[in-house]
Amino acid sequence: MVKNLQDKLKLHNGIEMPYIGLGVFQMKEKEESLAAIKSAIHQGYKSIDTAQLYENEDIVGRAVRESGVPRKDLFITTKVWNENQGYDSTLKAFETSLKELNMDYVDLYLIHWPVKEKYLDTWRALERLYDEKMIRAIGVSNFQIHHLEDLAVNSNIKPVINQVELHPRFTQEPLREYCLGEGIAVEAWAPLGQGRLLEEPTIEHLAEKHQKTTAQIILRWHLQNGIIIIPKSVREERIKENVNLFDFELTLKEMNELNALNLNERFGPDPDNFDF
Repeated sequence: MVKNLQDKLKLHNGIEMPYIGLGVFQMKEKEESLAAIKSAIHQGYKSIDTAQLYENEDIVGRAVRESGVPRKDLFITTKVWNENQGYDSTLKAFETSLKELNMDYVDLYLIHWPVKEKYLDTWRALERLYDEKMIRAIGVSNFQIHHLEDLAVNSNIKPVINQVELHPRFTQEPLREYCLGEGIAVEAWAPLGQGRLLEEPTIEHLAEKHQKTTAQIILRWHLQNGIIIIPKSVREERIKENVNLFDFELTLKEMNELNALNLNERFGPDPDNFDF
């Protein structure tokens, strides 16, 4: 059970990753984003999740440097974007990301989407960077079971994590069960269902019962399922609220009520049918 903001999950390669991080998708206004990231770090967040696509790696790097927190105490994730996949181009993309971040290494590097005909070569590049100790851990994002199976028979290193869309409307139980069996951690992007679940009656009822917000109920559900979360916000009060999750616990009955909301409903793209 996750008991506080500092709790970490030991990944299969021995690296420890915080259960809670700040997602920075769509954070592009420099000063606002800088203030938000620094606020999160000051409030105790130790994990920041960015990506090449987000065009804010430089802001993340600056926030880390200005935070006063030693780099070694933080966990920084970034991702290679689809158009830069392939062996050589991934190596170049990583070099660009490192320069944008102004860092010597990243803690976790992910393949953003499973681009057909490319993700195996992309993974080979990640394995090389990992072997060269430029990355402390390597993983994937938006991979289905069949992608992971393909990777398993065509690679030397297993992903430590799979970052996927996951929330009470889309619980991804078969994928989570597969990952659990393979020792691959699961991380949720859009853990709040892109905000579409915040007025769900079942969740509102539980929020009233526990004197919490609906967002806090959903995030607590994730943590009790052992899922890593990266809620995003630029608002200081929301950043603080998103980690005020440790003074209550959902009962088994309540967890099952939330599990029952599943409709296998994606709000984001389908990893088997995306065109970007």
